[in-house]
Amino acid sequence: MRCDFGNATHEEEEVSLEGQVVLKKDTFRYLGSMLQKDGDIDADICHRIKAGWMKWRQASCILCDKRVPQKLKGKFYRTTIRPAMLYGVECWPTKRRHVQQLSVAEMRMLRWICGQTRMDRVRNDDIRGRLGVHQSKKSLFNIG
Repeated sequence: MRCDFGNATHEEEEVSLEGQVVLKKDTFRYLGSMLQKDGDIDADICHRIKAGWMKWRQASCILCDKRVPQKLKGKFYRTTIRPAMLYGVECWPTKRRHVQQLSVAEMRMLRWICGQTRMDRVRNDDIRGRLGVHQSKKSLFNIG
């Protein structure tokens, strides 16, 4: 992958490794993060949200069980799913829309844990309070 942060033009030449031509890509996965040609993090945000949902599916038997207390479900969420979604966050040049995408994904998960839908018209703060998953004052994930 060749990063193209500036307006400099590069000669189009093929890159080969042991005689095999390596295809040109706009995104590249490196150490669990998605790097983009233009330096943006849209692909990485999408990848991290998908990773969070994958962990969610693995733990859905616990998170959707009505016999498990909601506070315990919230603690489980904070210690397993949220870190999967926030891997590499320290390096992200975030924008408001990135924080919003992560916030929407988190609220969908938290509502599902409580068995609530948006049609039930329960406030996000109430759902967070039930589960003990609170939003910080600076921002949802202390980024931005």
